[in-house]
Amino acid sequence: MHAQVKVIAHRGYWKAPGSTQNSLSSFAKADSVGAFGSEFDVWMTIDGKLVVNHDKQFKGVNMETTPFSEIRKVRLDNGEQIPTLDEYLKMAAGKPETRIVLEMKSLTDLSREDESAAKIVKALKKHKLLDRTDIIAFSINACLAFKKLIPDTKIYYLDGDLSPKKIKKLGLAGIDYSVKTLRKHPEWIEESHKLGLEVNVWTVDKEEDMKYFIEMGVDYITTNYPEHLQKLLAE
Repeated sequence: MHAQVKVIAHRGYWKAPGSTQNSLSSFAKADSVGAFGSEFDVWMTIDGKLVVNHDKQFKGVNMETTPFSEIRKVRLDNGEQIPTLDEYLKMAAGKPETRIVLEMKSLTDLSREDESAAKIVKALKKHKLLDRTDIIAFSINACLAFKKLIPDTKIYYLDGDLSPKKIKKLGLAGIDYSVKTLRKHPEWIEESHKLGLEVNVWTVDKEEDMKYFIEMGVDYITTNYPEHLQKLLAE
């Protein structure tokens, strides 16, 4: 039993029937199968509203340059509306077993990133969810903006271009790097652990990769197939 590896559902458990990426149902389904955490993505619209979605261009709208009222008209593949961060957190607050892994999407303007980070923190505080939230971002600027606002929250960097030493220097909680990056730099896993950092790897969907990273002793594995990973960990 590899109890140390924790399962993170990527964009919620969206491969489950009736679900879709970053929907309210995808979080609920991740919770229902007992995933340790559920990951989702947050954009700030041109008029400063926070919405949960992954792709910058989605069904004809641009998440960063379109007003909220237009984005709100778009339906997800399962018929749900694109949720606001507020709606998403409200729902997540009612499912206290599942950790929240919030990715803030990089914006073209760094001052907008700072604004987005501040609004996200405000929303997490409003729903009293700070203590069960991890923050992830590809933008170092965003990571450091969160670090200033919520120094006690775990913040992980996604881009894969910084060594564990540099991450430690920046005061972040760990690395959250792709399968490709950590296959190329397997030594970063042990290096991170020696520095007291945690390691998450994404997005791990092949069984051989799941087994490899379980053996390598990463802390978290982010996958689109949480139940499959859970089965492997139980063996």
